Amino acid sequence: MRTTTGTAAGRAAAAADSGAARGRPAWPPLVALSLGYFLVMLDVTVVTVAVPAIRDSLGAGPAQMAWAVDGYSAVFGALLLMGGGFGDRLGHRGVFLAGLGIFTLASLGCALAPTPAALIGARLAQGAGGALLVPTSLALLTAAYRDQAVRARALGVWAGVSGIAFAAGPLVGGLLVAGLDWRAAFWVNVPFAALAAALVLRHVPAAPRRAGGRGLDPLGQVLGFAGLLALAAALNEAGTRGPAAAPVLGAGAVAVLALGLFVLAERGVEQRADGARPPLLAPSLFRAPGFAPTAAVGVLLNLGYYGMLYLATLYLQNTRGYDALGAGLALLPAVCAVVVVAPLSGRLTARFGPYPVMAAALSLGALGFLGWLLVRADSPYGALLPALLATGLALPAAVPAATAAMVRAAPEHNAGVAAAVFNVARQVGNAVGVALFAALASGPGGLLTGLRLSAVVAACAYGAGAVLTLLSWRRGRVEARAGA
Repeated sequence: MRTTTGTAAGRAAAAADSGAARGRPAWPPLVALSLGYFLVMLDVTVVTVAVPAIRDSLGAGPAQMAWAVDGYSAVFGALLLMGGGFGDRLGHRGVFLAGLGIFTLASLGCALAPTPAALIGARLAQGAGGALLVPTSLALLTAAYRDQAVRARALGVWAGVSGIAFAAGPLVGGLLVAGLDWRAAFWVNVPFAALAAALVLRHVPAAPRRAGGRGLDPLGQVLGFAGLLALAAALNEAGTRGPAAAPVLGAGAVAVLALGLFVLAERGVEQRADGARPPLLAPSLFRAPGFAPTAAVGVLLNLGYYGMLYLATLYLQNTRGYDALGAGLALLPAVCAVVVVAPLSGRLTARFGPYPVMAAALSLGALGFLGWLLVRADSPYGALLPALLATGLALPAAVPAATAAMVRAAPEHNAGVAAAVFNVARQVGNAVGVALFAALASGPGGLLTGLRLSAVVAACAYGAGAVLTLLSWRRGRVEARAGA
């Protein structure tokens, strides 16, 4: 009989099996997949501190800089479903490597950009590459670690790496800009992307394609992209222009129309008997136990955390007088929490299941947000630490568990789309939270009043997420007893 131990897939499978036997994930596939995800999340925030240097170097105006910063996230969020669908149909490893290649070439384009328009185009291409890379990385991780407990621990590391990248982006960008120049924030992606590609080719086996045809559902792709891009544009513009501005209302109308047509189109494709062209996102997925509630938790998680992080940064700089570096250092305890808590969340999820961990983390986060109600204009830094630590612990504890719940709820051949849905949900929550809390902070009561109102909203969001989680947990236990 022919052996496969000499092939890349054979080596990866053997390493994964060895890791499962020891109760922990094998490191090479995990490092490879986490490194790609790290780069994508890092570039969400690494550019923010480089804005003044880019503006002066390229002569960019405010609108151009807004596109250079926010256009990346908008395209990334809009194309996530497409990236997940491509992976499920064409093979996750190939699409992951294609996304990594696009992201790397786009990073080179950013580093060499001679004009604002060239930089914006390269940033949009980065977002497109990231949208192919992120959902396929989770699908590959799911396929690489078959044991549920080992997979949960791997998810903890994977999600923790992304949280570190997102939170550390401003600090990394500041160090690169101060030590070299703004182009270094993009050059740094190239060697790490090359390392990730080499590790994937050597250590990550190809995940199976979706059964039932290779059709790519072009109508669903177009409607999903248009709807999600319009939604991102509406939410981003609402934060600066106000919710009643004509561009916000126009983009919102396009989003509602396109997403409504998307749901109808996907329902029609799913109901066809031949299955030659599966839907991009099967509506029946949302009827799977735990799928829709976990997606809703993804929205609530980012709405509360990143909305309050935005206001906390404003409070530290505008009210307390911290500079950009000082504000970043003040928020460092929350970043450090990710390093410890995300892997621990994976271990706890492996032992107790995802729902108890999610419920505990969301409850802790709700209490942490309420701690902001005690903050005053002259509060010492020590008074901020309980709220910063509680919310900093809650998010990295909840995300790996929620990711594990999402993966368990979806059929394996839909792993890429399930990952995309969860990431889209989090992107929507991020945009809603920042836009909503920015509007509250700019109200007649000023920043402090808006901060306290936002803290209540964030606490309610996390409380609602905890309730949804407990209901899903209870339903799962009832169904398990009925099945037994």
